[in-house]
Amino acid sequence: MLTEPLQKTQPVLLFVKEEDKPQRAFPPPCAIDWPNVVTEMISATGRAGAYGRCALEERCNPSLVFQRMTDPNKMIINLALFGTTQSGKSSAGNVLLGSLDFPSRFAPGSVTSECSLGRSCHLRSFMRRRGQEITLQVQVLDTPGYPHSRMSRMHVKQQVKEALEHHFGQEGLHLALLVQRVDVPFRAQEASYPVEMIQELLGHAWKNYTAILFTHAEKIQEAGSNEDEYLRGASETLLTLLNTIQHRYVFQYKTANSLNEQRMTILERIMAIIKENHYNVLTFK
Repeated sequence: MLTEPLQKTQPVLLFVKEEDKPQRAFPPPCAIDWPNVVTEMISATGRAGAYGRCALEERCNPSLVFQRMTDPNKMIINLALFGTTQSGKSSAGNVLLGSLDFPSRFAPGSVTSECSLGRSCHLRSFMRRRGQEITLQVQVLDTPGYPHSRMSRMHVKQQVKEALEHHFGQEGLHLALLVQRVDVPFRAQEASYPVEMIQELLGHAWKNYTAILFTHAEKIQEAGSNEDEYLRGASETLLTLLNTIQHRYVFQYKTANSLNEQRMTILERIMAIIKENHYNVLTFK
C-alpha cells in the first residue's frame, strides 16, 4: 500500500493543428505479410493482448506507426474511462474499440486490476473536416474501478496517474468518460470517488474534458421511459454534476441493432463533444 501523498499532475491545455504535425517520409514497403504474422501470433496466444489487434499490427510493422503519425487526413482521439466497480467501463471500452480487448464479466468484485490501453482499427470516411474525408482511430484507456474491491484508493489513483502520463503525456487526452449505469442510483458518497479522482488528475480544467457515459440505457426503454424523463428524475447529485460538465453525456444501448451501429452512434456523439472543445486536449507533465 502506498503511504506517500500523491503528487498532483499539472495538466496542460494544448491545441493541436494539423499543419503542425511533423512530416516524415514513409519507409519503403516491407515484404513481410504482417496481417498473417499478427493472425498467427493471436492464434498462438488466444488473444491480441492489452493493446488489441490493430495496435499489435503496428508494433510488428513499424511502417504503420509512421503512417499513423503523418497522415493529415487521419484523426486519433484519446479517451479514458473512469467509474466505480461493475459500472461497465471495460464493456463500454470494447464497444468504443469495436473489439474485445478488455476483459469484462459479471463478478462480485472488481475485474479490472490494472490500466490497459486499447486501440481501434481505422474507421475510414468517418467524418469530413475542412472539405476532406477523415479516417478516425480511437484509443481508450481502461482503468480499475474506484473504489476497488482489492486495492487501496491511493494505489488505484497512482496507477491511473502514471498511465495517463505514459499514454497521453504528449499526445493529450480528449475526453474523460465517467461510466455510470442507468439502473444504479447515483449516490453522493459512492459517486463522488471517481469524480474526485478525475478532478485531481485532470486539474482545474476537468469539467471541460469530462462527460458521463450512461450504460445499460436499454433499461430506460424497458421501463417505458426515455432519456429526457430519466434525466428529469435524476438525483440532485447527478443534476449538479451534469450542470458542472455542461450537460456532456452519452447513452449506450444494448439493443438488437448491430454492434457497429451502436458504436457509430456513441462515437458520433463523442466527436460532437470533442468538436465543441475545438479538438483541444489535456497533456500531462
